[in-house]
Amino acid sequence: MRIGLLTGGGDCPGLNAVIRAVVTKGVTVHGHEFVGFRDGWKGPLEGLTRPLGLEDVAGILSLGGTILGSSRTNPYSTDGGVDLIRENVQRAGIDALVALGGEDTLGVAKRLTDDGLGVVGVPKTIDNDLAATDYTFGFDTAVGIATEAIDRLRTTAQSHHRAMVVEVMGRHAGWIALHAGTAGGANGILIPEQQFEVAEVCGWVESCMARGVAPIIVTAEGALPSGGEEQLLAHGVDEFGHVRLGGIAEWLAEEIEQATGSETRSAVLGHLQRGGTPTAYDRVLSTRLGLNAIDAVHERDFGMMVALRGTDIVRVSLAEATDELKTVPPERYAEVAAFFG
Repeated sequence: MRIGLLTGGGDCPGLNAVIRAVVTKGVTVHGHEFVGFRDGWKGPLEGLTRPLGLEDVAGILSLGGTILGSSRTNPYSTDGGVDLIRENVQRAGIDALVALGGEDTLGVAKRLTDDGLGVVGVPKTIDNDLAATDYTFGFDTAVGIATEAIDRLRTTAQSHHRAMVVEVMGRHAGWIALHAGTAGGANGILIPEQQFEVAEVCGWVESCMARGVAPIIVTAEGALPSGGEEQLLAHGVDEFGHVRLGGIAEWLAEEIEQATGSETRSAVLGHLQRGGTPTAYDRVLSTRLGLNAIDAVHERDFGMMVALRGTDIVRVSLAEATDELKTVPPERYAEVAAFFG
């Protein structure tokens, strides 16, 4: 078979490890040939390809980002987009596609499968919000980066007797905030799933200051004050209809300082969480997902996504994987509330 690979959406540590595993096993075990589509769904939409053989994936296991490039292109927002993809895939002699991505990329993969193309999905999102898989690769790396940042910010906050509000990624799911905040010993964690009261957060800060502790508040970018609105970093939406969120940390820091009188600073980690080399855990998970994805393609088990369940890699339908987001359940958030304030 001649198989096309693409990576869509935000880049993520571990993407190259998946590519390496798919190509290596696909060539050496199954005897398949590979073509890389560049820049997400823009690749098959515009016929943008690059060679993808064993020599191209040698040494990329530990590299961050993606050698194929990425974008947030949505072929279903382009007139005749599906027909263009079908034509370009046929012209390139492609028998099947492997799509590495999150909710949006895999949502397109599901629709293309329904439209007659053979696609297998691999779950990718640092937000860990894809349903049907226990963890997504890139999440562990992002949490590690955020935790290290919290550790570093705590020492300077303590030295200057100030509060810090740390903003991490998480549009609709607060998994990074929950895990990094817990690992970093945060004195408050704010997630999109639970609206917060500004007065309560200020109470946490005052309680810490009274004990001589410089408080660290960790907030997901999509966290909302009670009765408030999402903090928008910029106007407009991408091709999947998503606005860019951001600014909650700066806004909250100003509210805290005004209400408590304590000097309060904000830090937005942003794309630092996406970059750099993947952790050992993410390298192993990415490799296992890639090895199992090429088996699914070889067996022509299209319309499926490989997923982690416990310690096993299983196959689930793309429909199940993209049906709903996996958000932080109330009981998980309640677990760590004992550390707030």
